[in-house]
Amino acid sequence: MFLKIISPEKMEYQGEISLVQMPGEMGSFEVLKNHAPIVALLRQGTVKIIDAERNTVIMDIPPGVVHVRDNQVTIVLQK
Repeated sequence: MFLKIISPEKMEYQGEISLVQMPGEMGSFEVLKNHAPIVALLRQGTVKIIDAERNTVIMDIPPGVVHVRDNQVTIVLQK
């Protein structure tokens, strides 16, 4: 699964991952490989990423939107 986190200024993160946990507007949720397509609003909070090598990356994010489809996860952040 491939994750991109994009802010108005730059690409904040990109790479192969096995899991991403996000702060959704309706509560936190995780996306794993072969997740159903989804578009969701994200609130300000913490994103937890488990990369392909099983390293954990923690990022604080502002509100944004996530799009998941065909093992591609794109998070677009507000300024």
